[in-house]
Amino acid sequence: MNAVILCDGTPPAADVLNRFLDNAFLFIAADGGALTARSMGLHPDVIIGDFDSFIPNGDEPGEIITDPDQETNDLEKALAYAIGKGAVSATVFGATGKRLDHTLKNLSVLKQFDHKFESLTFRDRYADIFLVHSPYQAELPIHTSVSLFPLSGRVTGITTRGFRYPLNNEDLENGIRDGTSNETIKNRVEIEFEKGDLLMFINHKTEEA
Repeated sequence: MNAVILCDGTPPAADVLNRFLDNAFLFIAADGGALTARSMGLHPDVIIGDFDSFIPNGDEPGEIITDPDQETNDLEKALAYAIGKGAVSATVFGATGKRLDHTLKNLSVLKQFDHKFESLTFRDRYADIFLVHSPYQAELPIHTSVSLFPLSGRVTGITTRGFRYPLNNEDLENGIRDGTSNETIKNRVEIEFEKGDLLMFINHKTEEA
């Protein structure tokens, strides 16, 4: 039960978005994301938001949900709706790019909603972005570019295996040390840590999504 959510950040490549939609049971446009969908000739099942960017004209084939609450942003509204419809995983496009303050807010929303899904991933043209749960294991091609970022400000006791630059019970902390642009040297990677919110970027080899 995967939902695809399209926000109003940098638009994804149409062919990549369509590939994900082929395996989604629910397609939600978060306010201005409906403009991106319209430009691609796509029809979301639901358009939700406070509509400060998208103005419905009444011809939309999907459901229109107006939520004027200013304490939640449009991505929060879309994720809450997806949960209500039974989604257990969600892939979010357009959550990054354009305004940096909106990107940072959406990363905060990622943290807020992560525990409510089995899988919650932001995907943009450069990376898949998600929170790592310790212990984490994954199969990745050798030479995959990976970055780690302490979303909570500090993540302690990190140990990694399968990377060119491993960590051994070390900390990452904003303004002091980060984990940008590491590289896998084995097909299987492992990450463990003690405390904090660790954001992982699996970087695409090309600007693809």
